[in-house]
Amino acid sequence: MSFKAFVIRKEDDNLTSGVETWEESMLSEGEVTIAVSYSSVNYKDAIVGQLGQLANFYPLIPGIDLAGTIVSSKDSRFKDGDAVIATSYKIGTGHHGGFSEVARVPADWVVPLPDGLTLKESMILGTAGLTAALSIQRLEDNGLTPESGPVVVAGATGGVGSLAVAMLAKRGYDVTASTGKKEEHDFLYELGAKNVISREELTSSENKPTRAQQWAGAVDPVGGQTLAYILSTLKRGGSVATSGFTAGSDVETNVIPFIGRGVNWLGIDSVTCDMPKRKQAWNRLATDLKLDNLESIANEVGIDELTEVFPKLLAGQMKGRTLVTFE
Repeated sequence: MSFKAFVIRKEDDNLTSGVETWEESMLSEGEVTIAVSYSSVNYKDAIVGQLGQLANFYPLIPGIDLAGTIVSSKDSRFKDGDAVIATSYKIGTGHHGGFSEVARVPADWVVPLPDGLTLKESMILGTAGLTAALSIQRLEDNGLTPESGPVVVAGATGGVGSLAVAMLAKRGYDVTASTGKKEEHDFLYELGAKNVISREELTSSENKPTRAQQWAGAVDPVGGQTLAYILSTLKRGGSVATSGFTAGSDVETNVIPFIGRGVNWLGIDSVTCDMPKRKQAWNRLATDLKLDNLESIANEVGIDELTEVFPKLLAGQMKGRTLVTFE
């Protein structure tokens, strides 16, 4: 079986990429072979595809997300024709990924498409939607409710941020969205944000462990100074769910917010999170966290357009979600 795939290659320090014709025998090992209907583009994909970082070998098919229909399975849990999702683990970094018409992955990485979601909807969500759902789940497990008070979402026009804003709003939370893009305020209000603030309002050059209490909870895909500021402004017993570090991995804080106000800093792992939690999150994405306006935040591209998408994503010039379609 031959198929089209977006492939990155590296010789010496020279990284090249483009669409190639591959054979199934060239794919990574796995029990399940999938005819890919959709994938999506995440920040991690841009790092791999544009910079060659995080790639464990070459040539490599990037794409940490994929959804489609099984064409063959050596595992009894899955049969030909099943609609499935596979995201994260080593997909697209240490295992050939979703920017391909055909993918082969270990059966333990595969999630049955839950009732209530289409394959297209699942990839508009992708890892970003999974991460947003895991963040909300952890916040609620730590006591957050709509009655607790306002919730802030950093990096709100990005994939995780925009989906978190919409999901939290649907759940009845009072959501404040933070962004560095003045031109996208209307977009965030349309997603359900009650307030929109500038990125600068969630940062400060003054390193203070505590400030006036503002937020009952926070979704943070940003890290860096933004996370430090959020920690200093959480209400007593409040929580922040951190899933990224686009603003930096170093965080200047100390123990005061944690022992003085009992705040919670929750790490969100959407890469190796265990299958029961993963399935729970996907089931919520198909039920109480399901969004009615998913297609309105999606931009559709083909694999031949990925080289144009990656630099824009790395430069923060994209909003919402970018869907890769093979149908």
